[in-house]
Amino acid sequence: MKKRGFFKHYKQIFVNEFKGYNGSKFVKDILAGLTVAAVALPLALAFGAASVETNPQLGIVAGMITAIFAGIIMGALGGGSFQISGPTGAMTVVLGSIVAQENGIQCMFIACFMAGAILLIAGLLRFGKLIQFIPRPVIVGFTSGIALVIAFGQFGNFFGVAMSGKDIVTKLINVFKSASDFNIYSIILTIIAVVIIFVFPKKWSKYVPSSLLALIVVTLISLFFKDKVNRIGDIPATLVNSQTLSFSNISIDTIVGLIGPAFTIAALGMIESLLCGVCAAKMKNEKFDSNVELIAQGIGNMVLPLVGGVPATAAIARTSVAIKNGGQTRITSIMQSVFLIICMFALPSIISIIPYAALAGVLFATAWKMNEWHTIKDYFKKKKWDAIILFLVTLIATILLDLTYAILIGVVLSLVIMVINTKIQIEFSPIEKENLTNNSNIDAVIVYMTGSLFFANASELEKQIKTVIDKYDQFIFVFRGITYLDVSSIETLTEIMQDLKSKNKQIAFTGIRESIYKKLEKDGFIQMFDKNAFYPSLDKLLLQHDKTKVYLEKE
Repeated sequence: MKKRGFFKHYKQIFVNEFKGYNGSKFVKDILAGLTVAAVALPLALAFGAASVETNPQLGIVAGMITAIFAGIIMGALGGGSFQISGPTGAMTVVLGSIVAQENGIQCMFIACFMAGAILLIAGLLRFGKLIQFIPRPVIVGFTSGIALVIAFGQFGNFFGVAMSGKDIVTKLINVFKSASDFNIYSIILTIIAVVIIFVFPKKWSKYVPSSLLALIVVTLISLFFKDKVNRIGDIPATLVNSQTLSFSNISIDTIVGLIGPAFTIAALGMIESLLCGVCAAKMKNEKFDSNVELIAQGIGNMVLPLVGGVPATAAIARTSVAIKNGGQTRITSIMQSVFLIICMFALPSIISIIPYAALAGVLFATAWKMNEWHTIKDYFKKKKWDAIILFLVTLIATILLDLTYAILIGVVLSLVIMVINTKIQIEFSPIEKENLTNNSNIDAVIVYMTGSLFFANASELEKQIKTVIDKYDQFIFVFRGITYLDVSSIETLTEIMQDLKSKNKQIAFTGIRESIYKKLEKDGFIQMFDKNAFYPSLDKLLLQHDKTKVYLEKE
């Protein structure tokens, strides 16, 4: 069936989503948008400040701008009715440790723009299904690693001291070298924020998000400490940051130097957004188009640096809040942005007095909640060693290495484990002579094979055949259980058959799937034998039925 063009496809998504839309649903979208904005506000401030460590005030404005524009652009163009995008903790780690600190704010904007272009191309090329190839334990370990990096990255705000260094280990060492300068007021305020978030009853959170309440309460308490804690300070009420992407700063050398960070941002954006979409689609029992979502994320991330924002992705926390609070369509995301714009212009003086300790508390709590504790507990309780190894290796790699490397290491390790655990089952079953209608004086054996036959286990088949090669005159290979074979295994099969032929053994094959047959034929394996060597089933062979025809087992 011919696929629809992108614009027709997107139009159909829109038509399906807004079919039967009315005033009642619009009110639900407005109320859900208001709730999401209350959740997004403290996160936008916290993630923005953490994203641009060298200039937190610039980062805070960038965080607000990102939440606003991502909510409008990505929300309007996304692959589902429910996605809420904005600055996220994972992206904070990328920007704080790779782009903003090492290369400067302009390079961060360029990398963001490049990442957006990569996501856009990935969506147009329909790469949305790639997320299915990342094992669950790798994603869980990746998320937990990011959570730890976020938490460690807030030690400076927690202790009220400057945090410097290119990697998280150096930063932590430098923080504890400043132990004599620890600010007890910052420590107390951070602890109060964390306690409020975890103690506040969940049933009340739908009216007042715990993170927003923590921000308000801690800010009020901090007023008694006056100048004893670090505060956000004055920020401009604007939808365009004081620094934006300057195309005059773009050069070939800059682009080449930022290819790595750009792919890291794009990969992270893809993983977060698609995971969020898949999970949210199950929550709302709706369809989700991963390729359209990538296109939306790409366009959004290309626009954000033009207004001075940081890279954005879909966020599962805000998306789930939207769904649980009755969000009907993508209007919820747009309304969230409208309310954030109101906050941006109506509350700048209030935002300016928020202490960084409050943001640290919000991020500590966020980091804790990011971990999939139930899944992690299940891995260890049930001693799922493969999952535990993947989880721990990916977690450690995420903390110590580039985030993209962490994902690649996790995926490669999972493939190695799969290869080790993937075995070909081989069983020899001698045939009673009275069961053969012809050639009843020969000794025959049926070789049953089950599983995937590939480079890692093909030698096992060769080894076992050699142990019985002198015992039988005829070998009947049953291929019904073979679901996959690669080039290396075909070469090994060819060598086995040549060895059998050199010893004048009779050879027959049954139950070869059509896809397997075509592979064997392409590599010249089939041509080694007379057509009478192939049978559709073992029964046909034993009855010596219609020897002149090649039979294939249809899949």
